[in-house]
Amino acid sequence: MIVSANQPYFAPFPGFFLKALRADIFLLMDTVQFPLGSTWLTRNRFKNDHGSFWLNVAVWRKGLGLQRINEVRICHDRSWAKKSLKRLKSAYLKAPFFDEHLIFLEEMFSYGVDRLMVLNLSIIRYVMKYLHIGTEIRLLSDLGIETREPMLSVEVCRRLGATQFLAQVSARRYLNVDAFRKAGIELIFFNPRPPVYPQLWGNYIPNLSIFDLIFNCGPRARHILDKYAA
Repeated sequence: MIVSANQPYFAPFPGFFLKALRADIFLLMDTVQFPLGSTWLTRNRFKNDHGSFWLNVAVWRKGLGLQRINEVRICHDRSWAKKSLKRLKSAYLKAPFFDEHLIFLEEMFSYGVDRLMVLNLSIIRYVMKYLHIGTEIRLLSDLGIETREPMLSVEVCRRLGATQFLAQVSARRYLNVDAFRKAGIELIFFNPRPPVYPQLWGNYIPNLSIFDLIFNCGPRARHILDKYAA
């Protein structure tokens, strides 16, 4: 059984879902420390007629010190949600499949979501359902594991009964290869290639949010991902 893990990014790039496609269980690391600086947990890139642009989720940080990801609250005081939805509509109104996702987007940028983890998880589940990715999603918080890397991933695999752990090449320096070997767990490294697909607004830009692929290609998005999943 293949297990993979990732922090629960905001509107993740396609490589996030390529990793999920190759795993039997996809673990979201919701109890690790929330970064103090810029992070994919609160922002991602989209595309308009000027090139790529960032959408950022406003969160409460000041005076809170170190937080776990699942503790981070969204700050609605800055009207970020209303502005973000307006920017998406402006950028993708002419995209062939934008309209069919508008109801979800309006819910996504509503004032009813208080926690960052709730927002990000709802996006991830929505995208996986749309792309027909049947991989099981599990949360680190449900496992009750407090170990940190480089042993955290090993303990996760033990708890879930994994025989293989799938990780991106860039994660190699954070993992204890010997510990995996001693635990009888095979490490698999992969380097996802950014899928190429038709986009609005000029030249192709790689590694935008998965929504750019979905808005432009609709149901074909899964077929495009499959070509890059090997």
